[in-house]
Amino acid sequence: SAMLHLPLLVTAQVDLVLVLVSLLAFWSRLGQLNYPSSVVFDEVYYGQFVSLYMKRVFFMDDSGPPLGHMILALGGYLGGFDGNFAWDRIGAEYPSGVNVWSLRLLPALCGALCVPLGYLLTLQLGFSHLSALGAALLLLLENSLIVQSRFMLLESVLIFFILLAFFSYLRFHNALNTSWSRYSWLLLSGISCAASVGVKYMGVFSYLLLLGVACVHTWSLIGDRALSVFVQFPVLLYVFWFYIHLSLLNRSGPHDQLMSSAFQASLQGGLSRITQGQPLEVSYGSQVTLRSVSSHPLPCWLHSHKANYPIRYENGRGSSHQQQVTCYPFKDVNNWWIVKHPGRQELVVDTPPQPVRHGDVIQLVHGMTSRFLNSHDVAAPMSPHAQEVSGYVDFNVSMLAQNLWRVDVSNRGAESEVWKTILSDVRLVHVNTSAVLKLSGVSLPDWGFHQLEVVAERLKLGSGWTVEEHRYGTSQEQKEREAELHSPTHIDVNRKISFWAKFLELQWKMLTVKQEESEHKYSSTPLEWVTMETNIAYWLHTSTNAQIHLIGNPVSWGVANFSLLAYQLLAAVYLLRRRRGLRDLPDGVWERFVFLGCVCVGGWAVNFVPFLLMDRTLFLYHYLPALTHLYLLTPALLEHIHTHLFSVTCQRALCVCTSAVLVSIFLSCRTFCPLTYGIPELSANQLQALKWRDSWDILYRRR
Repeated sequence: SAMLHLPLLVTAQVDLVLVLVSLLAFWSRLGQLNYPSSVVFDEVYYGQFVSLYMKRVFFMDDSGPPLGHMILALGGYLGGFDGNFAWDRIGAEYPSGVNVWSLRLLPALCGALCVPLGYLLTLQLGFSHLSALGAALLLLLENSLIVQSRFMLLESVLIFFILLAFFSYLRFHNALNTSWSRYSWLLLSGISCAASVGVKYMGVFSYLLLLGVACVHTWSLIGDRALSVFVQFPVLLYVFWFYIHLSLLNRSGPHDQLMSSAFQASLQGGLSRITQGQPLEVSYGSQVTLRSVSSHPLPCWLHSHKANYPIRYENGRGSSHQQQVTCYPFKDVNNWWIVKHPGRQELVVDTPPQPVRHGDVIQLVHGMTSRFLNSHDVAAPMSPHAQEVSGYVDFNVSMLAQNLWRVDVSNRGAESEVWKTILSDVRLVHVNTSAVLKLSGVSLPDWGFHQLEVVAERLKLGSGWTVEEHRYGTSQEQKEREAELHSPTHIDVNRKISFWAKFLELQWKMLTVKQEESEHKYSSTPLEWVTMETNIAYWLHTSTNAQIHLIGNPVSWGVANFSLLAYQLLAAVYLLRRRRGLRDLPDGVWERFVFLGCVCVGGWAVNFVPFLLMDRTLFLYHYLPALTHLYLLTPALLEHIHTHLFSVTCQRALCVCTSAVLVSIFLSCRTFCPLTYGIPELSANQLQALKWRDSWDILYRRR
């Protein structure tokens, strides 16, 4: 009873400024989030992936890993989106059954949380609450960050995880105790790093920067096991994102053909309906289709047809005038070949089947024309340095053996490895000339129906072939065999490959297979981002002047660039004077100044410089992660100058100028708000007045 009389007290400290900027951030990012109720710019791109997630259909996006897409899909799932919407054009109206607010919610939440994170990160860098407020206001009043946060796009998600990673690490580093709670911040930093890389590959540069900062910050961390967790845990999480991705997307989809036959066969529907239950071991008498391992982005299969090479080519060179052998990028009955034993005439499988092993010599007979796959010392039509490959001589006719091929299973586990369906990568080596059958990648002219050229080339390494469709031949007569080749191969048995095999293949494809990119009206160069010479029209109302643009706040954009230049000049002066033995700053202040540059200027550099080296279509929104770091730099640099460089009189003048700049930033943000939110509608004259630069593309209808 005595315990009941004791006061139960809870003491809490609330940063009201942090609460205020957080509320303003949520209001600016989440207000009227379902407007406009139509597809905005890249929502037409990401929305397709959200629909595929809802239907659990496999896809591959070469622009980045899957975590960002999964976050967008989670928003759709929470809103009950079923994926039944055609993302066919920008401006298409969402039907009433689609919860637009839910689709855009998670990017908006991430964008809103970036504002308080900027506030807290500035404090962790060792600067005052006033500087932290300045950083939060710059992030809050940046029009481009608002626009990018309010739609189903990924930049706000990427920025959120980058800021969270740096903030969590600094909380870990600045903590005075060594309790488990301190290391929980390091764990959160690792999770955030993994998430930033999982959203976009550009996040890996921020991860490397943070890793470098951790190593340089204190040498003692290098031997700390906690740092090894920090290094390894993001890698494991990155793999985990793909595990979820591949577990969810287990159905055949639009990008199946980019993947290997084994990968396709592991998905429900599509190729798996054809390949399930096929015989695993290729035997003499097997009927097979051979897919080129090196063909990308679209697959192609070894093919022949009743057409010969021309007697002479346009350049005057002669050919063998034998039957054409090509690589054809479509399923076709002429893709079927029969694996024949050189010492027997039968084209059917024995009982029991006699499997083909690594090192065995075979003949390949074209199923529909009964011609041997042949090569000889005749120059290929488009690649004269290589040998021609042709279909020659009916298999019943005895001729000189120019049609013998040695089977080389390149991914074998033992010398006696059996040639397996889908699983084996095989090189076919011409016995007479030691040339390897390969796809040259060159398209044939009209006489070759623009199919891809197949050659035999004397290389130690050559492109491989995979048996994709396979069955045991049972018909010796040509007519019966043709009917058999036209029949389906489906048997209802399942075959799977491991997660690691799928993960590694998907990684390789994402890094090497690039979709064709065309020049975009709103594409730009990195140098144009710095001077804000470009904008992007995200949405235009079908009948009014209401519109939304990705356009920055010109005043704060200019201030950020000035701060970047000022820091570099000031750092150069400090370094020169320190080299001469003149130490203008105490060691603690100097270390804080240097660390500010590592995080903010370094963060800007790793998120900007790589784009200078990229040969791809780029847009203004790619600059936003780099710009965010400059908004953290600006108020901290002002505090440093105010405290350590200026006299009292200059300090007062700096405060007045800073206040005037903040008012200008607010007025500039307010001026461009109609282009940020799409409301209110402006007249043609008002829109023209907002065209502060001739290079901006502001759209309007004169009425």
